[in-house]
Amino acid sequence: MDPGAESYRRYLLGDKSGLEEIIGLYYDGLILYLNLYVRNLTEAEELAEETLFVLVSKKPAFSGKSSFKTWLYAIGRHTAIRYLHHRSREVSVADMESESGRVQVWDAERTILIKERDRNLYRCLSRLKDDYRQVIWLRYYEQMSNKMIAAVMKKSVYSVEHLLKRAKEALRTELEKEGFPYEES
Repeated sequence: MDPGAESYRRYLLGDKSGLEEIIGLYYDGLILYLNLYVRNLTEAEELAEETLFVLVSKKPAFSGKSSFKTWLYAIGRHTAIRYLHHRSREVSVADMESESGRVQVWDAERTILIKERDRNLYRCLSRLKDDYRQVIWLRYYEQMSNKMIAAVMKKSVYSVEHLLKRAKEALRTELEKEGFPYEES
């Protein structure tokens, strides 16, 4: 049985250690995933906490149609989209233009979160379109199947397959611009 699903089931039955297990299993990965949306580690941490708060406050039913991780990441994705939509109303057009032109530098955070050899890959990945960055992250960093990715991104498996192909081509281009050879996996 899916360890996350079992932990959540126990939590719903009153066992608080179930929630602690969920946090231990998924919290760090959820932060990194949400960071793809907001490009700010502090905001990603807050969104991960908000995602877990949904589990605590609303106690949504887990149907088991996907893995617990896929379901949790889909809740996180929805939380991030709502946050970005709300934030976009508050940010002026000038602020958005200056923010979109700025190169994200996460030196301290990256040093902690990503191995030294992955720095260049991560920088190239951050320059990709959001969907490309997301599909690559879910496939190779979170090791999700195309079916799981489709559930998280709310796309068909066929769309995910093509999106992944285009994302890898875009990543190859970015890596080559940096002077690094691209190794197909």
